[in-house]
Amino acid sequence: MTQRASIAAGMALALALGGALAAGGGGGGGRAGPAIDEMHAVPGYRQALTAIEAQRWPEAIDLLERHVWRFDRDADGHNWLAFAYRKSGNLDDAFKHYKRALTIDPSHLGAHEYIGEAYLMAGQMPQAEQHLKSLAMLCQARCEQYRDLDKAIAQRRASASK
Repeated sequence: MTQRASIAAGMALALALGGALAAGGGGGGGRAGPAIDEMHAVPGYRQALTAIEAQRWPEAIDLLERHVWRFDRDADGHNWLAFAYRKSGNLDDAFKHYKRALTIDPSHLGAHEYIGEAYLMAGQMPQAEQHLKSLAMLCQARCEQYRDLDKAIAQRRASASK
């Protein structure tokens, strides 16, 4: 390999790694990158996010169930499916998919926030607080997910003390 080819290969690798790291936010507080982008480019996934924005939970659940069946290793897909289940009042299935998202990606910020909120709905404050601690470690208590769960816990405590 010539020196010029070696330099070009090194630059290509650096650009690829840099792009993957820069894109690290991902949908729903997860990861990003070419494989994730490909999974999220399918029409059903985009339609599901539109349904979530419009609070059409049954439609979102249907689309995301099909998505995670096809892409079982998509932490974002499981997180959004759990979100839709939680918003529709089905905590059992919500917990199942939040836990699956966190098994795939233990540092998924969105899944930690939302499972914490689900635990609050279920009256399980210690579990919600554990996910707040996880977020504190993952983002040094500076991310939106930490602030949102911290606020939800504070509100639950305030309403419980009245």
